[in-house]
Amino acid sequence: MPELPGALREVMNLQRGQSRARPEGPFESGDVPRAKGISGEEFALFLDFIDALGDEADQVLSLKRGYNETRMITTLLRNHLQGKLTTKSLLANASGLGYGTAIRAINSIEKRGLLIRRPRTATGKSFSLHPSDKLIAEWQEYARRVRGAISSTLGIGTAGKGGIGDYFFGSSYGDNLTIPPPTPLQSKLDLQSDLRVLVHADPTFMAMNVLKRQFEGLFGVGMNSRALSIDRLRQEILANAVQDTSRYDIIACDLPWFGELAEKSVLLPINDLIDESKVDIGDFHKVALASARYGGDQYGLPVQTTPELLCVRRDLCDAAGIGVPFTISDTLETARALHNRPQGQSGIAWNAARGTPLGHTFMFVMGAMGRPFLNLAQVGDHFDAEWPQGENLRPMLQSDEAFATAEYLSELLDYSPVSILSMSWYERARAYADGEVAMAYCATLLAPLFELNSDSPAFGVTEFLPHPYGPGGKPIAPVGGYALAIPSNIAPDRIDAAWKALQSFTSPQTIKLYIENGSLVTPRFSVSMDRKVRSVSPLISIVDGMARSGILQYWPRPPVPEITELIEIIGTELHDMLQGATSVGTALMNAQNRADALMRARGHYV
Repeated sequence: MPELPGALREVMNLQRGQSRARPEGPFESGDVPRAKGISGEEFALFLDFIDALGDEADQVLSLKRGYNETRMITTLLRNHLQGKLTTKSLLANASGLGYGTAIRAINSIEKRGLLIRRPRTATGKSFSLHPSDKLIAEWQEYARRVRGAISSTLGIGTAGKGGIGDYFFGSSYGDNLTIPPPTPLQSKLDLQSDLRVLVHADPTFMAMNVLKRQFEGLFGVGMNSRALSIDRLRQEILANAVQDTSRYDIIACDLPWFGELAEKSVLLPINDLIDESKVDIGDFHKVALASARYGGDQYGLPVQTTPELLCVRRDLCDAAGIGVPFTISDTLETARALHNRPQGQSGIAWNAARGTPLGHTFMFVMGAMGRPFLNLAQVGDHFDAEWPQGENLRPMLQSDEAFATAEYLSELLDYSPVSILSMSWYERARAYADGEVAMAYCATLLAPLFELNSDSPAFGVTEFLPHPYGPGGKPIAPVGGYALAIPSNIAPDRIDAAWKALQSFTSPQTIKLYIENGSLVTPRFSVSMDRKVRSVSPLISIVDGMARSGILQYWPRPPVPEITELIEIIGTELHDMLQGATSVGTALMNAQNRADALMRARGHYV
């Protein structure tokens, strides 16, 4: 095995030192706060414990029943965690007190700043009840202290290992940062109709849909969410932009679209909104945040970071007596060794379908060869994808790296499934999850197909690697994902509400909820450090480590305005080559000429 670059060696050490139950690693930076705390799941179990304890006391002990608010507060908190509606009548019924006594107790709780009353109608006569930040904080601290008291008085665990810091109502975890559940807004969103959201149909946004009722509880208004495929999503965003008034308050944008959407004034710049609200920008993965920026203006906040990695069946490599691949030549050798079509197993799957899928593959692999497909200016070890202009926008499809990339893809055909030329994102991940291929280039967005599916042959035996690199390249993981933005043609009186909702959708508390409901991606360092999140899959910590060590990059697919058309051009011409209709040289020359013509027509250079 070749000597690995330092950053890749650290990621590999992290990966090999992890178990699925309790991932650990060297990327626990002092920049990320670490604290003992109570997770949402543990908090819910604690509330059940308090209620059960009260029931047993009532039945066994000769105690006088008095003016007790506990049952009302646990009901209020539990409904908040579950996204259920709470009313005065419901709390009064849950209290076990007389109705008049219960109403006086509720009013007392509200006067002490522990309860938020939100109007449900324009008249304000009907309202819902929600716990305040103060109440949630008090009960989180109470749960933490009770956990400690149980440990110290009943001898559950010992300090340092399974003791006060580790005890969990129902389980035990490492002493890492714990992010609490989201808290409701102090006042409901100032909207006269539902919050309208346009998103992509993927696991993260499907989790958002599952949590719809909870979001409606947090915001105090209904939520109307529309999910579309990636191509239809872009078309809808552009179609919405020509309307007098936007049909949506928040839209999800694929990271490479931000150059085009900003240049066409489709999105509202959010620099001032960020400054006024003091959003913790430093907690986002740097490259994901930069991908949603254009010309110095921030247009969106990341909601998911999903790099493309090489997924490798470690068990198959071990059985064959070979190591996992790190370089382009390694990958070809591994694919050849593990390729056995007669037995129903191919060496590798990748995006080779005509147009957009293959165009992405070419750009990412060329980046791993050591050069972006555009003539971006080099800055240190990387390239400037934020401020390209003039000659920096010239395609480099006649370079040595471009030829090496095309030849590598041609060689991969021999070790790929027979259907490879029609494979795109989902098909390649599905083939890997089903055990039809030994390796696959795969976006982490689709990793739940095998990371969260114990029936998959790849479950628990996958090595997650950066893109294999060529002789002049280095390990990179091309970043993808989505950021949430506000349409520029939104009605002015809806901007404040849209911004509050956008902050909530991208907060650490909410992103943790997505992961607890089937997602495996996060754009925030703090979420990756959460003890419950880290236990879901080693992949989360691995991507976090790549972000910290500089392996995560967005320059292989820079968010320039013409990126969608350039991807299509490259993916079309190279597909002809893979079908045998043209040679490598002809395909790259055709792609260069078409791309050049496009960029000249846009006035980037002569």
